[in-house]
Amino acid sequence: MHSVAQPWLVLLLTGSPFYVGLVSMLGTLPIMFLSLYGGLIADRFPRQRLLLVTQSAAMVIALGLATVVLLDVVTLAHVMIAATLLGVTAAFDIPGRQSFIADLVGKGDLMSAVALNSASFNGSRVVGPGIAGVLIGVVGVGACFLINGISYLALIFALLVMRFRPTVDRPDQVARRSTVRDGLVYVASDKRMLVLVMLIAIASVFGFPFYILLPVMARNVMGLGAVAFGWMVSAAAAGAVVAALGLATLGHRIPKGRTISLAAPVFGLLVASLGYAPSFGVLIVLLVLTGFFQVVHTATTNTLLQFFARDELRGRVMSVYSLAFLGLMPLGSLLAGAVASRWSPAAWLSVSGLICAGLMLGVLRWAPEIRATR
Repeated sequence: MHSVAQPWLVLLLTGSPFYVGLVSMLGTLPIMFLSLYGGLIADRFPRQRLLLVTQSAAMVIALGLATVVLLDVVTLAHVMIAATLLGVTAAFDIPGRQSFIADLVGKGDLMSAVALNSASFNGSRVVGPGIAGVLIGVVGVGACFLINGISYLALIFALLVMRFRPTVDRPDQVARRSTVRDGLVYVASDKRMLVLVMLIAIASVFGFPFYILLPVMARNVMGLGAVAFGWMVSAAAAGAVVAALGLATLGHRIPKGRTISLAAPVFGLLVASLGYAPSFGVLIVLLVLTGFFQVVHTATTNTLLQFFARDELRGRVMSVYSLAFLGLMPLGSLLAGAVASRWSPAAWLSVSGLICAGLMLGVLRWAPEIRATR
């Protein structure tokens, strides 16, 4: 709901796709600078406690934004500050949360666990945007931020009552003294992990920012309202849920290297096709497929990286993944917003999708051993 309300609020305040891209960039820019330190913290301290801190901070920020919106004193500056602070929180939350999955289930069930985590995340994006679209039309965007803030209480409660014995070893004292640089060198020295991170980085700059152009496509190109925008986000999320549940069920049988080799470039081609959708119905179908292949790519990559990583460096490996996934997205978001303002969102989707697919095919050709990975 927050992900729908925030860009819609920016459009209401400014009417500019550039500012939609700018606010999206501010929400992910801190990840570029801080996620590597977030991974170091996740390797040095209990991840359960780290998540309690980050989720509590995110709740306060969301409720603060809800307050200024409901009091009708909100400005673009408020939204930009809130987006930046949430980005800082995410920089520490994401590496801790991703590596926490292995603590809970171990490497044997990692593919299913990562996929189920993706299914729960994207499942909320199926229902939430549709509800957000209705709420925005009936009572305004403030209700979306308020409900989002309250919803953090459920996860905080779950973390407080959770009792478990980690299924992977925690780092010893020597590992606790290792540095951010150790994580970077470790990933760079393993060609398999390096290629996986490169594929995610390409998608982050040229593929994933298609989301920030959806409100512009809905409002400025198709002349539709918040409800239609909500359906567009839900369509992509629905495809993502189907992919995640499929991976959770069949993850042990799927050849992971071949799956990534197919899903990554196909995702880029689908992003390119969004710019040519002749109608709203066709666009919805394409968004379902785009969400499907996006999650097949990202969830399989996440699994392989955690499987390859040593336990004492898992937090930092996942921080590099977070940096490539979300930390580089500010560049793509700003580029998408700027080019869409000058050309059109459809033109940029077409160009960026083709660039994404082409670069991915080049990287995969450079590292044919990825395809052989089971």
